[in-house]
Order: sequence, then C-alpha cells, then structure tokens
Amino acid sequence: MREALRIAILAHSTNPRGGVVHAVELGDALCRLGHDAIVHAPDTAGAGFFRKTTCRTASVPASRSPNDLTAMVETRIADYVRHFEHPQNRRFDVWHAQDGISGNALATLKARGLIGAFARTVHHVDEFEHARLTALQLRSITAADRLFTVSELWRDWLAREIGRDASHVGNGVDRRRFSPARDAADSEVNERLRLRPGAPVFLAVGGIEERKNTIRVLEAFCLLRSREPSCRLVIAGGVSLLDHDAYQRRFAAALAKSGLPEDAVMRTGRWPQELMPALFRAATAMVFPSIREGFGLVVLEAMASGVPVVTSRIAPFTEYLDADDVIWCDPFDSASIATAMAASIEPSQRSRCVQRGFRVAADHDWVSTARAHLPGYAKLTDLAYA
Repeated sequence: MREALRIAILAHSTNPRGGVVHAVELGDALCRLGHDAIVHAPDTAGAGFFRKTTCRTASVPASRSPNDLTAMVETRIADYVRHFEHPQNRRFDVWHAQDGISGNALATLKARGLIGAFARTVHHVDEFEHARLTALQLRSITAADRLFTVSELWRDWLAREIGRDASHVGNGVDRRRFSPARDAADSEVNERLRLRPGAPVFLAVGGIEERKNTIRVLEAFCLLRSREPSCRLVIAGGVSLLDHDAYQRRFAAALAKSGLPEDAVMRTGRWPQELMPALFRAATAMVFPSIREGFGLVVLEAMASGVPVVTSRIAPFTEYLDADDVIWCDPFDSASIATAMAASIEPSQRSRCVQRGFRVAADHDWVSTARAHLPGYAKLTDLAYA
C-alpha cells in the first residue's frame, strides 16, 4: 500500500484492557509505517487514554453511564454515533472497530449512509445472559465488511459459527517498554507492595474475573503456601465495563475462608501503566490460567520482562507457545495450577522459561501486526469508494 491512509481505530474504553492496548499499539505501529491512525474511545472520566501514544487519540464525549449493563452499552453506542454524526469527525479512509460497542456504532453509521464500509477485530466472543447484548455482539460482527482476529481460535470460531472469513493478524509486544532492565520504578513497586527479599511473588493480571480463573488461582496459591509459607499473591488490574460483582463476592468469600494472613494476597486494583514493566519484574512468575482469551497479551509482556509464565494448556496459548516456552497447567484443576507455580520457583525451570520467553517476545512485534492489516484496509477502501 503506497498511499498514506487516515485510519479511525475505535475502542470501547480508555482503560488498559487487552483490546484497548491492541488498539493503541496498532495505532502507534501504523504511524511508524507512515499512516495517520487516530485511536478513539468514550472517555467517561475525561482523563484521556491510559498512556501517552505516538499516534493521535480522540476522547469521545461519554454520557452519564447507567448501572444496567445493557443500557450502558447502548448509551456508549449512541455516544459514538453522536460524535461521528458531525462531518468534521468523519474524515477517514478506513474505519476499524475493536469491540462490540464501536462495531455497533459503525454498523449504524453505515446503515445511515454516513460511512461506506468498516472492519471489526474479534478479540474474543463473550457469553451474555441478556439476549439484547448477545444480539448486539453478533450485529457488530456480521455487519462488518472485513474481519480480523488475533488468534486462529477465534478465526475458526467465526468460520464455524457464523460462516465468515477473517484475517489472522496476531499481536505484539513493545520490548522497549517491557524488558528485564531495572530502573527507578522497581524500587517504587517494591515499596508499594512491601515486598520481602527472597519471598516468591506470584502475579495475576486482569483483576478478579471468572474467565481469568481467579478463584482457582487463589486455591492453588493456598496449596502452594503450605510448602512455601513466605510466598505472596498479587492480583493487578481489573478495570472492566462488564459486571463481575457476583464472581468477586465468591472470591472474597473464598479468601475469607482460606485463613491466609492479611498480607498474603494483595489486590492492587487499577495499576499505573508506567509501573507495569517493574511490576512484572517484581514477580517470581506470572500466573495466567485463563479459561477464555483472545490472545493473552500479558503473556508476551511478562516474557519480554524476563518472567516465567504459568498458563493454560488450551488455545489460543497453544497456538503461539511451544511445549517448553511456559509452564503449562490444567486451568480447571487447582492442584495442577499449584504444581506449575511450584515448578516456576525451581532454578532450571526458571532459566529455561526466561530464555525461551525472550525468543517468543522477539517474534511478536507490533509493526508486523500493523502490516498484516494493510491488505484488508486496501479492500475496505475499494468497497468504500466503489
């Protein structure tokens, strides 16, 4: 593609969830390739995106959010439509949604003749209890003119379940940000978490959610702590639009029954992005036995930081990780997770995982991911101007 494109990338939030991180990194990489990508998202707090970017960003004015999830999703769709109803906000060659909210907004704009065609990246497909949310999720996919996925798992799902082809574009990691090189942030993280020298630290990223398997992580940690009484579990992040209250109450009950000391498990909540690389470096291992993922970006970030990874022996992880790249576990078996966590402390296992992790991270760069989008963008522009 020789001509520079003006590309609108739309995310559902300004917070650092996987799809939003992908959107921002894709925007930066497209700019490095000479295109003009602008990443958009509804900005409820008016604080902008979770980190500074090379590409431009646009905070879309967000209405007051209702407590009901369905109403909130429909409100965010309407916010997007209202923003792009203004002609000065629609000067783009390519429209690219990263999620169901922005995909529905673009579907509405397309139905009204305000845009010509759009792409949608399907990171993963959620299961909703409410029929309206399920219908909106499906519409955001079927109305798109081009589909991208970050894993073969979801590319195959789209072909099997709705008969749509998709381009597998993959994911990347910024090895300039995520590396084993220590800096002043490491001391700050140690102070924030009150870490003790020599005590193993297990890091779970993504907050307390059912698909992150956090209760089984806690159960595994309890099993391991009987052998390693000084170890600690840090659960970082967790900012989400979805309602995880019921699962979080179950986690709180399990933690209360565990009998663990108060300082054994730390929940950080939203964590500053500038401290994320140091947070990975502070960990003995990252524990990520997720039961449903689009890709699992934090696996690459941990690997680039020189940290062993415990993860689920299921797709999509088995697509891009070889047998000895990580320490595998059965995500539905707490004892299996605990055994993998114990293995991550063993020096030879750690050394192997760290070295192989560096190689995996080096094979996943954002510019390659951005280039994989360009043939699809070219076909979109052909459709838009046909």
